[in-house]
Amino acid sequence: MEPLKLKAPLKDYLWGGHRLKREYGKETDLEKVAESWELSCHKDGMSVIADGPCAGLTLPEYAGRYGKSVFGSHCAPFRDFPMLIKLIDAEQNLSVQVHPDNDYALREEGEYGKTEMWVVVDAREGASLIYGVNRTLTREEFASRIQNNTLLEVCNYVPVHPGDVFFIEAGTLHAIGAGILIAEIQQNSNSTYRVYDYGRLGADGKPRQLHIKKALDVTRLSPLTRKPGPAGQPEQVKGAVRTLLGSSAYFTAYRLEADGSVSFEAGGESFHSLLMLQGEGTLAWNGGSRAIQKGDSFFLPAGLGVYRLEGRFTAIQSMV
Repeated sequence: MEPLKLKAPLKDYLWGGHRLKREYGKETDLEKVAESWELSCHKDGMSVIADGPCAGLTLPEYAGRYGKSVFGSHCAPFRDFPMLIKLIDAEQNLSVQVHPDNDYALREEGEYGKTEMWVVVDAREGASLIYGVNRTLTREEFASRIQNNTLLEVCNYVPVHPGDVFFIEAGTLHAIGAGILIAEIQQNSNSTYRVYDYGRLGADGKPRQLHIKKALDVTRLSPLTRKPGPAGQPEQVKGAVRTLLGSSAYFTAYRLEADGSVSFEAGGESFHSLLMLQGEGTLAWNGGSRAIQKGDSFFLPAGLGVYRLEGRFTAIQSMV
């Protein structure tokens, strides 16, 4: 058993940019890359093992070969693998959108709903995003504002800076703004309901589809009470500072800022995921070691045991 370096499926949505190719080493013939799905078992884009004895297998195929215990006992209660991790490069504004909860999504879409968390990796000066509404709306006003293109007037805009964290529960109106690069840790779902898209045309030359009826069913129409920010305070561990970013039934994620050597254990309860945001170093385990650098994504199987990270880097460490 050893850590697996993953190759991400890439998405060239019209609002994407070039930073994931230029700065994070994503190799592709696509002209732009909006999203790289760094840890994914979703049918719309599965992570592929990049090298080693299992090179070329998707992550679900790897689990089929070695057993679902590689995901860990905490994943066993879920019908599907519970987590999906992305890097997102928003060169333009994303659509204003909302995601359904589990009950609605399983009924209407045949998959889980989507609670997610954004970790701002970088943001140009003055960048902002939409995080809920700025006052309580009725369902009728919400529908009217979608219809007459005044929805942006009641959106809650928040300026963003590198390091900011936003926890976005299913049902929250939201949109990533232009000039923001984020890491997204989310439920394993691709169900998105657009309600406003700036009049943009898709690749077919037609306005992109809106999903107004479903959005009316699921959107929470009162301002959020949860404030942006990490869920925990930075904690000094030997060789690193570790900060709890957020936690839910589907994922728990930490920011690791390493300057030296730090050890963790991937026990039988959950796999560990490492997404390298900055810097470089070494990942070592009982039986081997390998270099790690910015843009790398690793899956550490449950039961791997103790592993050691050395170097100067920033990474997101996730598990269930």
